[in-house]
Amino acid sequence: MTKTLEPDLCVVGAGAAGLSAASIAASLGASVVLVERGTMGGDCLNHGCVPSKALIAAAERAHAQATSAPFGVKAREPEVDMLAVREHVRGVIAGIAPVDSVERYRALGVAVLQESARFADARTLLVGETTIRPRRVVLATGSRPALPEIPGLDRTPHLTNETIFDLGRRPKHLLVIGAGPVGMELAQAFRRLGSAVTVIANGEALPREDREAAGIVVAALRADGVTIHEGAAIDRAEPAEEGVRVALRLASGHERLLDGSHLLVAVGRRPVVEDLGLEAAGIAHGPDGIRVDARLRTSNKRVYAIGDCATGGTGGLRLTHAAGQHASLVVRQALFGVPARFDPALVPRATYTDPEIASVGLSEEEAFAKDARARILRWPLAENDRARAERTTSGLIKAIVARNGRIMGCTIVAPHAGELIAPWTLALAKGLTARDLAGLVMPYPTLSEITKRAAVEDLKGLALNPWLGRLRNLVRWLG
Repeated sequence: MTKTLEPDLCVVGAGAAGLSAASIAASLGASVVLVERGTMGGDCLNHGCVPSKALIAAAERAHAQATSAPFGVKAREPEVDMLAVREHVRGVIAGIAPVDSVERYRALGVAVLQESARFADARTLLVGETTIRPRRVVLATGSRPALPEIPGLDRTPHLTNETIFDLGRRPKHLLVIGAGPVGMELAQAFRRLGSAVTVIANGEALPREDREAAGIVVAALRADGVTIHEGAAIDRAEPAEEGVRVALRLASGHERLLDGSHLLVAVGRRPVVEDLGLEAAGIAHGPDGIRVDARLRTSNKRVYAIGDCATGGTGGLRLTHAAGQHASLVVRQALFGVPARFDPALVPRATYTDPEIASVGLSEEEAFAKDARARILRWPLAENDRARAERTTSGLIKAIVARNGRIMGCTIVAPHAGELIAPWTLALAKGLTARDLAGLVMPYPTLSEITKRAAVEDLKGLALNPWLGRLRNLVRWLG
């Protein structure tokens, strides 16, 4: 029997973006329908952020055993039980899953439909036997792993982030195509768990990051024993007797054959936009996703798109915390008509290698394009006492400030860089200057002191300013 619902909000997709939108709207008293045809929690919970960080945590324990000798603790080769590692990863997912479950959202008052959704016209969605005519629609259909056009790849066994966490046997030699955050994180993790690992990048590793900072991370992976080929093209892939084989065209022009037991493809994500009836709803979209403006509105004034499925006003960010911010801004507009704009420059990003790399705001090149007199404030991690105590001195903090001292961007390479970027994110959001951060009191000895030390560098620049010297002399004369 067909029924019709007319909620305040219909959210399509129950990943990070959709779940946030549904829970926020329901907490504000709105009537909400949430539609999800697959698994609740989306990629982040089931195949992305959560399982990868659980795997990295296991790898860190193994690495600590193998590298404890400098601390006076006898090192030993870790014995890795890959089945137990897999159960650890699954246990972490299972512990978080109830927060994203159908039961929880129904308890919040959200009507959850476990079906596919499709637009019938500009304001009507068909979901199984249900017709939905909401005031507003939020599309949060997410993304899936992208597969490059490599001859033979479709006939070669390969893994993506959706399948690699199901391995119950440690790869003997893992070949990784792609040197972005996912590829580099998993490469280091599996190397520390005992696999031989080779990373293949068609350009530079970690291409979105500051080159100096990325170089530190690349050097750290190589020190762990990860082989990294930058600027290498893959001519073909094929099954091999012991697993897989890829033919590389190296930057030198030479061809090289690489054999591995497993192949991981980690070259990015593609938005899920098919089978939604977007044309019937008048929603502009393309291969890169559903097009939105800075307010995350689609070409249909009743419909918003957030998270990985959106492009344009999102700045190309496909991050869980960016999706959460999208949800907050969209609910504000959809329910209350309060305009809100998304600013990608205020969203930090982090890659959870060891050391981590975290950034927020403009890059060095972008900053100098806006202000030719911008300054770089930097401080090496080797000058931090806590880093010395923990023998983790490879890294730095590098901030860019405008001529008036206002912070334009920051990159940190250090253990826990994802946590250390927080004060710089706040400073950017509130328009603070480096001098504001220089006045902070940090506990000693902590890695957080690098923020203060970098910010103090801006004060040194002021002290060397000849006009400031003349002003001081004038003050002394008047006194």
